[in-house]
Amino acid sequence: MRWLETVTAGDSKIVTSIDGAGPTLVMLPSYGRDGFDDFDRVTDLMVAQGWQVLRPQPRGIAGSSGPMDGLTFSDLANDVAGVIRKYGEAPVIMLGHAFGNFVARVVAVDHPDLVRGVVLAADSPAPSKVAPEVNEAPFIAGDPKRPEEERLAALRLAFFAPGHDPHPWLDGWYPETLAMQQRAVKATNLDPYWFGGIAPMLEIIPRFDAFKPQALWSEMQEGAGDRVTTVIVDDASHALFPEQPDRVAEAILHWAAKL
Repeated sequence: MRWLETVTAGDSKIVTSIDGAGPTLVMLPSYGRDGFDDFDRVTDLMVAQGWQVLRPQPRGIAGSSGPMDGLTFSDLANDVAGVIRKYGEAPVIMLGHAFGNFVARVVAVDHPDLVRGVVLAADSPAPSKVAPEVNEAPFIAGDPKRPEEERLAALRLAFFAPGHDPHPWLDGWYPETLAMQQRAVKATNLDPYWFGGIAPMLEIIPRFDAFKPQALWSEMQEGAGDRVTTVIVDDASHALFPEQPDRVAEAILHWAAKL
């Protein structure tokens, strides 16, 4: 059964999709996107295995609201923490997809009592280590005012593996939320949060992820040691969830069983 609830967290109201019952997985979406269609298949698979899945929607999406300026990642993490305290079976497993994995790491550091593990799905290195045209791709793909072919080219470059259809990702973008999140990136020093505090981490790396070429695959393990388990997912890029949802769910379930 799936339903929506609105959680008041400080000066924000966060609409949250709730599925299932059991140990809690909290799923946070990527830059400027909602946590609905992209996560539906993985949510269904997790619920079928006895999990509760919470999908808090970022400010500006699906009725979630709150100030959109002057925010840091701690503000966004507080939104998520409010949802966990209201509806989660804490401590939870946090999953962040792409941009969302930075929020997940901040939740783990700022609210360690709420988190027992962090899944970094298609995580990125520091922007300075990513090709400029790849860094720019979310702002092209996520801008509905741009020509469709330009947006599709950005999606093929940075988000979808060869042979995968990027057209579904022409939808599901929220430019005001994307701009808010970009400002939060610029306002936050992520160094203290980079390795997710003390929580165990599962890093799911898509083999064709332009944001994280193979030369950087060992970055998290080198920094956090045996707290990090790394899984490589074939035939996927940065979008990951519409490409290989079954493989993602399998990796989460296998890792979580050992926590």
